[in-house]
Amino acid sequence: MNLITIIKYTILGIIQGLTEPLPISSSGHLLIFRELFNTNMFNDLNFETIVNFGSFLAILFIFRKDIIKLIKNFFTFIFQKEKRKLTYQDFKYCLLIIIGTIPVGIVGFLFKDKVENLMSVQAVGIALLFTAIMLFLVRNLKGTKDDQDITYKDAIIIGLIQMITILPGISRSGTVLVGCLLCKLKREAALKYTFMLYFPVSAAAMLLGVSDLISDSNLNTVLLPYTIGMLAAMIVTYFAYLWLSNIVKNGKLWHFSIYCIIVGLFVIFYFR
Repeated sequence: MNLITIIKYTILGIIQGLTEPLPISSSGHLLIFRELFNTNMFNDLNFETIVNFGSFLAILFIFRKDIIKLIKNFFTFIFQKEKRKLTYQDFKYCLLIIIGTIPVGIVGFLFKDKVENLMSVQAVGIALLFTAIMLFLVRNLKGTKDDQDITYKDAIIIGLIQMITILPGISRSGTVLVGCLLCKLKREAALKYTFMLYFPVSAAAMLLGVSDLISDSNLNTVLLPYTIGMLAAMIVTYFAYLWLSNIVKNGKLWHFSIYCIIVGLFVIFYFR
């Protein structure tokens, strides 16, 4: 494995790390770069699984305290009746995560292969314009609901909205953030719930790709660049999330709509 290949995989890891938490579609950007540079390297599903794992670890580290607390109190509520009043809110929040995940899980299971056939650079361009419109429409929404105020109805609505993220080029984080804001969640609560929904969806996608990764006969030869790409994705995802968090809290999420419009129009006209 030569140095140029390692550099290319590192760049791919950086692209994944930057675009995963931001509302601009990581899968869409990988497809755009694949078409721009006319290389199948951007269509390496095994590498995509690896770099997604890097992003997953970064987001997991950021929310580690919340996750540990939620899991602990979820089981405490179930097995210790005397502590149910103290742990009810965290138990409910876990249920909200499950409810919000079910719709996209069902749609992904039933239509994943059909949706992948729709994947094209033109579709990504259109999807980016759609994302731009969504982000712009919620630019002034602040919301009044904290974590404990999210209802089961909100979770269902947000879950149904999340279903469209299986379409090529639709940003999962951007779409779910929009759904949360439309349900009147405060910006901080919307950001947290968005990435809590990220964990089960991302974990399921990685599990589906593990079997192909293990059976890859060339795994030993690409192990080093894969690992470097994963580390690059992990580090960049961490800082990209911090950047996104600051933007959301300051009500500047609509700035990404400008980027999505520019890239979307470029893609549509360049690849005509």
